[in-house]
Amino acid sequence: MRRLTISVDDDLADTFDRLVAEKGYGSRSEAFRDLVRGALGSAELDSGSAKHCVGALSYIYNHHERQLASRLTGMQHDHHDLTVSTMHAHLDHESCLETVILKGPTKSVVEFAESVMSQSGVRHGQFRPIPIQLEEPSSRRHRHSHARPST
Repeated sequence: MRRLTISVDDDLADTFDRLVAEKGYGSRSEAFRDLVRGALGSAELDSGSAKHCVGALSYIYNHHERQLASRLTGMQHDHHDLTVSTMHAHLDHESCLETVILKGPTKSVVEFAESVMSQSGVRHGQFRPIPIQLEEPSSRRHRHSHARPST
């Protein structure tokens, strides 16, 4: 690990220290590393160089909306290659929260997430992809690939 020394003005340092405390970081260094990872991941996604990603798609929807629950389930089945897992929670008599873990080619994953969030009756949709690199199997006995964060 390399050490970096940076200089910032007093107000920025005080604000950063408050962020470190509010978020519960053990040190300024860990907070700084998270900020850098986030910025590098965003830059990779913005530039289109992130070939693969993972992410959590969360949304609230009204399960009384005509055929919406069935459409959402059908969309996940149609994209079973991208859908890793789904968690469903009932919030009240009509509202449900779903979180869907997605993994795959960035373009396909983002398009799928956007198509779910744009369904009539889906509210408060949010998706944040995280770039990953896929590592191919290292041997015949080890047949699955591994996904590692890009940064």
